[in-house]
Amino acid sequence: MKYCAFLSMDNLDDFEVYDHLLFKPLKELGWQAEEVSWRNENIDWDSYDAVIIRSPWDYQDDPQTFLKVLEEIEQSEAVLENSLEIVKWNIDKTYLRDLESRGLEIVPSLWYQKFNSDLFPSIFTDLKSAEIVIKPTISAGADNTFRIHKSNYGIFVNDLKSVFKNRPFLVQPFMDNITAEGEFSVFFFGDIYSHTILKTPKTNDFRVQEEHGGRLTLVEPEEDLLKTARAMRDLIDPEPLYTRADYVRTAENTFALMELELIEPSLYFNMDPESPKRFAKVFDEWMEKKLSIQD
Repeated sequence: MKYCAFLSMDNLDDFEVYDHLLFKPLKELGWQAEEVSWRNENIDWDSYDAVIIRSPWDYQDDPQTFLKVLEEIEQSEAVLENSLEIVKWNIDKTYLRDLESRGLEIVPSLWYQKFNSDLFPSIFTDLKSAEIVIKPTISAGADNTFRIHKSNYGIFVNDLKSVFKNRPFLVQPFMDNITAEGEFSVFFFGDIYSHTILKTPKTNDFRVQEEHGGRLTLVEPEEDLLKTARAMRDLIDPEPLYTRADYVRTAENTFALMELELIEPSLYFNMDPESPKRFAKVFDEWMEKKLSIQD
């Protein structure tokens, strides 16, 4: 029997988690999996063959400590997936600038090191939008994310000064199709396409996460969406075990990348009954290659 840890957080009671759906298909392939908290300082990482980053959904509160834990895992006998190199690149949303420079379409973005009220109202002009979204460059789960209309930006200034006093952030136009249609998440395991879901926010909200009332639907991706997602995935180096890319349809009917999730994305195994088996098979083959290289 081989042993695998799912890197998690101390308490997931307030979250929707589906990684337990992997336990059975992994066991059928000879893997014993268990959840462990990334904050547990008593874990012997050498006792695992692999550690998969799954649901440490509080890492953004202390990213440096989180990275230190990942460094310890990477230096152990265990194989860390996705790799530390990928995490360091993906943990800050400035990776979007990197992808844009390589020809991929992203949601238009402006980047700032800290907030000051003089940024208004020119932001709306620069982004050619009457409504914007502001969020930290290191964040998760829509934490500290603000949706602001140019008619009432003044009421947000004090909160923005507090949150972004010494914290880098990005600003994007609010994409109307988030509420009109929804946000598409496309999943790959290794280089194998797995499934796509459409996430739509509840009425009078823009956040698509389940924890905020978002609704999920399994969909068949349009050819252009799948082509766009695969082209993006093929640019990632080193190759990730799992990839989730979130897209929104633009006014020009293209698909702009909102987020590339390579650290701890929900992979929504509940939405596609075959996806846990698909992941387990890819992971088992992936680890066979990794462990043979180590030997």
